[in-house]
Amino acid sequence: MASTNKQLVQDILTIYQRHGWELQRVLIKPAASLRPDGETKALFGDAQLIETDFEAFWFARPSHQGREAWELRLLSEQPYALFEAFEADQVEEQREDTRREMEERMRKHAARRS
Repeated sequence: MASTNKQLVQDILTIYQRHGWELQRVLIKPAASLRPDGETKALFGDAQLIETDFEAFWFARPSHQGREAWELRLLSEQPYALFEAFEADQVEEQREDTRREMEERMRKHAARRS
């Protein structure tokens, strides 16, 4: 990964971790500049790596009233993210459907930027 991208990744991860978010998933392009090397994999920890057509991070953290917050953050210098809070009793299948819808919205946004 290019050093500028490594710095951007580190900056984004630091900001989110400072606010209690945990990295859950890393969305990467198959031929991406984000292609993880040993150093970057250490930054990603146990996060799931998923190949797709844009680069972004999925973060999660507990929210108030037993809910769980998820945020999809585009890998870009200009901050852009989508947010959803899931009810404690919401089944995982519904959560995953919502996350896929959010990824589709992010995909459209990323395509307009390129």
